[in-house]
Amino acid sequence: MKPHSRTTTRNILAMGLVAGLALVTGCTKSESDNSAPAQTSGSGDAGKQVAESGGGKTCAIGDYGADKLDLKNAVVGFSQSEKEANPFRIAETASIKAEASKRGIKLLTANAQSQFSKQISDVQDLIAKGAKLLVIAPLNSDGWEPVLRSAQAKKIPIITIDRQINAAPCKDYVSFIGSDFVAQGRRAADQLIEATGGKGEIAILLGAAGNNVTTERTKGFEDRVKAKAPGLKIVFKQTGEFTREKGQSVTEQLIQSKPGIKAIYAENDEMGLGAVNALKGAGKKPGAVKIVTIDGTRNAVQGIADGWISAVIESNPRFGPLAFATLDSFTQGKPVGEDIVIQDSQYTGANAKADLDKAY
Repeated sequence: MKPHSRTTTRNILAMGLVAGLALVTGCTKSESDNSAPAQTSGSGDAGKQVAESGGGKTCAIGDYGADKLDLKNAVVGFSQSEKEANPFRIAETASIKAEASKRGIKLLTANAQSQFSKQISDVQDLIAKGAKLLVIAPLNSDGWEPVLRSAQAKKIPIITIDRQINAAPCKDYVSFIGSDFVAQGRRAADQLIEATGGKGEIAILLGAAGNNVTTERTKGFEDRVKAKAPGLKIVFKQTGEFTREKGQSVTEQLIQSKPGIKAIYAENDEMGLGAVNALKGAGKKPGAVKIVTIDGTRNAVQGIADGWISAVIESNPRFGPLAFATLDSFTQGKPVGEDIVIQDSQYTGANAKADLDKAY
């Protein structure tokens, strides 16, 4: 099955008030709203973290077929997907570990080192070691059937973070917690339109294939450019695989093949920083090619302050408070959102220097 779509209806709850995370109906907000997003603390403080539900569908433990249990006495397994050379992954893992420690929960961890086959075996190993609940940051969206079968056989609830898996919520897994990646793409497009004046040839450094993050960030960006800036022409698209090295090499090719390129949309900060390296190597001046990226790492925000990057759309990695609040509510028998959107901020020339310490 394909991941379920997020609707335009969202219910905003401060983390300090989401003991239940039941996510009932509230006010509506249009996805095409151009207003600035709510700013979140760079500290990841649970009281300042904000959650939104994507449409109000909920999952209760009886619906999922699991048994109630005391989270404090349960073993939780966490599977990280990628090497922790990426600041996003470092911050994500640190947030999970910090929240488990704060709650006094035994946490088992594994890192797949960017190898999907290893991640599958990692999660199977976490189950074998006694994990009663799982938090998974998936590398890919497909191929999770072996894990889902094993978890279902032992009635183990699964929360996925950051990336969705192609499976059924409240059947194969409980909830997905992550950013609205389509909205991120739209916001990146808005910033690039502003930086370029809405005219010129632009390039996209695509993320890795095989996950919903790349697909949705691309869709949001392309749809927004088509609707708002027909004078911007996307003349180059190639994957940079979410890595700095690949982002640099692809941008080096881009400079050779499209010397008139005016702007680059990099679907994560690491590729954007690779693009900066390539532009420096080609003798370009800061700002000669406009760059907009997504993540919110300290190095990328510094890139704004230094004039190389126009804007950074945050993708909040601090999932710990939301993940454990969701597990806590679910294991007590309270309904939780099937689709929980973590609030993202953004950085521009107006706030990059002042908010640098909020970046991760």
